[in-house]
Amino acid sequence: MSVAFVKEESAETAAETQLPDRPVSPHPNLVTEAGLIALQKQVAAARAAFDEANAIEDINERRRQAGPHMRDLRYFSERLHTAQFVAPPENNDVVAFGGTVTFSREDGRVQTYRIVGEDEADPKTGSISYVSPVARALLGKSVGDSAYVGDDELEITAIS
Repeated sequence: MSVAFVKEESAETAAETQLPDRPVSPHPNLVTEAGLIALQKQVAAARAAFDEANAIEDINERRRQAGPHMRDLRYFSERLHTAQFVAPPENNDVVAFGGTVTFSREDGRVQTYRIVGEDEADPKTGSISYVSPVARALLGKSVGDSAYVGDDELEITAIS
């Protein structure tokens, strides 16, 4: 095999593995205690995966394997660096970051969400980002207050 062929293959592989950075939100990176811990774990996991990929002997395979992990490491390191811890609310008088709110919709559905940072939000498990339309409409409101998201009216029934 000629050296020129190896270099060409390496150049192609390098181009394949230079992934664009994951987009970073322009909003402040507010986090709860659980969100901060999760970011620390994600940085550690990305670093471990990157180190494992760098142990591969074949340079082309090493680049293919390491690329996604390096991208994740850059992203989570940046998110951890910019994280702004927000303590849980001291009382449940109003909907606040880190608190849980229950509200009813006009169609009779009752939903409960904890308002958290962007990286820790997962509506399927009961948490939404503080920059989501629902959270923005509810923040600062009290039990009995109504908020509108588009044409939907949400009535706050509980805050915890």
